[in-house]
Amino acid sequence: MALGKDGSSLTAELNRLAGTTGKAQQGAANTYASTSGLGVIAALNIKASGSRQPSAYKGLAAVCNELASTTGKSAVAALRSINV
Repeated sequence: MALGKDGSSLTAELNRLAGTTGKAQQGAANTYASTSGLGVIAALNIKASGSRQPSAYKGLAAVCNELASTTGKSAVAALRSINV
């Protein structure tokens, strides 16, 4: 199990969480969320809550903090704190 690395990009963190390398943000987010064809924010919101409707989607930083069980962090900092 490992945490993300300081200075890593959002794309790198999504790939780390998805267990992939070299995917674009959208592809890595969909792999991580076990979804397909969704945008990054939609995929992460579904990962956080499978029953969440689009009208209730949280913004990028908020949903990343939810996934990481953190508050107040930037999206990438929150994802870095997820141990996989």
